[in-house]
Amino acid sequence: MHRLIRAVPLMVFSVANLAAQAPAAQAPAAQAPAAQAPAAGSRSAGTGPLVEFEMMTWPEVKAAIEGGKTTALVYTGGTEQRGPQNVNGGHTLMGKATVRAIALTLGNAIALPVLPYTPNEANAALPGTIGLTTELLSAILERIAQQAIKTGFTNVVIMGDHGGGQPNAYVVVARKLDSVYAPEGKHVYFCDQVYKTANAAFDDYLKSQNMPVSSHAGIPDTSEMLYLGLDLGWVRPDQIPTAVQDREHPNGIQGDARPSTKELGRKIFDMKVDYAVKQIQSMVGQK
Repeated sequence: MHRLIRAVPLMVFSVANLAAQAPAAQAPAAQAPAAQAPAAGSRSAGTGPLVEFEMMTWPEVKAAIEGGKTTALVYTGGTEQRGPQNVNGGHTLMGKATVRAIALTLGNAIALPVLPYTPNEANAALPGTIGLTTELLSAILERIAQQAIKTGFTNVVIMGDHGGGQPNAYVVVARKLDSVYAPEGKHVYFCDQVYKTANAAFDDYLKSQNMPVSSHAGIPDTSEMLYLGLDLGWVRPDQIPTAVQDREHPNGIQGDARPSTKELGRKIFDMKVDYAVKQIQSMVGQK
């Protein structure tokens, strides 16, 4: 799926600075069990605070909310073919790592389970995509946000790793629910910078390095998946030397993924987290 690309200034913020600005919890957060390894791409080493709703017990969630983790992060991934070199669940896999890092950096947030389906359409010629309609996604996002508020969160942030539906479902749901809950001091936001702004900034970086700009299954996707999940089977390294768009025989790639590297993957991953954290802190602070 094509991404909407617009030129923006390249602004990368220090994770350390953002973490220092993040609101501190009022009580000690629940700790991950000693045997639990950090998620791929996590910015924390070893064990750390539990920030994934699905990995917490209800008493841990209750204590975390009472201790200041009052922001719920609703992140969407997607199931979509990503060329011959990347697994179909790439959006969701990257989304889990990204939203965990955002929650850890914010310090006052919990990541809800990442939604693995977003607006798209199946294609028998490239059988890796299972999609929703925008209408279905809107209903799901609305229900999840309502449930998060009922659970006790006072801020809900909707965002995603997939471009489909963002101009409509995400924006409309956030505005609709925020108008409903704002009188109660509760809010629903849409964070677009984790996707559109970060990707545009990364495109600008590629241009500055005289590297080709690409979108679906190109350098950004492939590099980030190399960085986060090369050792987890997310990428087929033997396919990267030929991972370039084929117009005569479409292979799902839009652009040229051959220059992809783990180093580039870390850069785009850090950009996504940094832009998201800064935007969320700004939105919540304004209220």
